[in-house]
Amino acid sequence: MNLLIKSATISDPGSPFYQQVADVLIEKGQIVRIAKKISADVETFDARGKHLSPGFFDLNCNIGELGLETKEDLKTGTQAAASGGFTGIALMPNTQPPVHSKAEIEYLMNRAKNNLVDVYPLGAISHKREGKDLAEMYDMYQSGAKAFTDGNRPVQDAGLMERALLYTKGFEALVLSYPEDTAIAGKAKVHEGEVSTLLGMKGIPSLAEELMVARDLYLAEYTGSKIHFTTISTERSVSLIKEAKKKDLPVTCDVAVHHLLLTDEALMGFDSQYKVKPPLRTKKDVKALLAGLKDGTIDAITSQHTPHEVEFKNVEFEVAEFGMIALQTAFSIALAAGLSVDAIIEKMAINPRKILGLDVPVIAEGSEANLVIFDESAEWTFDKTNNRSKSYNSPFMGQKLKGSILLTINNNKLFKS
Repeated sequence: MNLLIKSATISDPGSPFYQQVADVLIEKGQIVRIAKKISADVETFDARGKHLSPGFFDLNCNIGELGLETKEDLKTGTQAAASGGFTGIALMPNTQPPVHSKAEIEYLMNRAKNNLVDVYPLGAISHKREGKDLAEMYDMYQSGAKAFTDGNRPVQDAGLMERALLYTKGFEALVLSYPEDTAIAGKAKVHEGEVSTLLGMKGIPSLAEELMVARDLYLAEYTGSKIHFTTISTERSVSLIKEAKKKDLPVTCDVAVHHLLLTDEALMGFDSQYKVKPPLRTKKDVKALLAGLKDGTIDAITSQHTPHEVEFKNVEFEVAEFGMIALQTAFSIALAAGLSVDAIIEKMAINPRKILGLDVPVIAEGSEANLVIFDESAEWTFDKTNNRSKSYNSPFMGQKLKGSILLTINNNKLFKS
């Protein structure tokens, strides 16, 4: 793949050409030259007024393969990722069977070979994600698993989480905690507050998340192990993690992009497309999450892409499944939440890779081209004609959004959105 990118604004803080407008020549997937003006007899892309940055990376992506391919398979999931500017995704083990042995890790990695999007399957902490016995974590690690999590199931047993932290410490792997105390959350579907009272629905209190954050911080401190909290959503969770970082504990965390924009007030119409977990919280929580991103408490932004067939979402709110598709809209929603381009690149391209211990792409001569070109001002409408996912469960379907992904490049391949 040979390409000349003309007059791009280079938005990569690690690049020697940071914030400069330059031409970038790519030959056979490698950046061979960056200069003010380049002439070459290759395909040309006019990027005047557009940003060129490292490709985005998603730390929390759900794709149905294995076993749930009617929701999403690797082909459609990676197409949606590329269309959203993502050149790398970490797959949650929420499949049937779950990713709890090296067989599933190796299958997914082999299936994802020669793809534009780099795919990193995460292994389950517990066998079958049942929260009882540790899974074959070291075998999965040797086969390529970069981190371990029970996905959208919290590890309720403190002893099991302690053993997981101690065990992974031996080979320097990362444990991801989905913080929810199920004994407190129960079977509730929405955030506990004024809106849940108005709706007449039992709510999930913020305490359910915050107790688990506090517990796992204590366990990480006791074991001296690394821990990452995925999709935190409350003001108090931000405060707890901020205090832990002040104590130099090896803790990181991320937030789902929709929690930066939407609140539980969106549920007043009982629209199941807004039903997610953790549930949409309050304006106060959204403000705290944005502040946490700004001061460095929150390290990364994820899509939490969660596809579902229509029969699982277009039903009564109470029985609808949790989750929304978000790979193609994540960048636009981050912009709508008020984040700057530099902040988005840090939280969606650079830090996620650092958290998993992956090499961070750099826009420099001699580097492999792992890039996205986007226009922060361009408007587009997300609809069924440009949706790359198998599923359509998004509250943003049919809406006009700001911030368009134009080109995604990686592994000597190019994707035009």
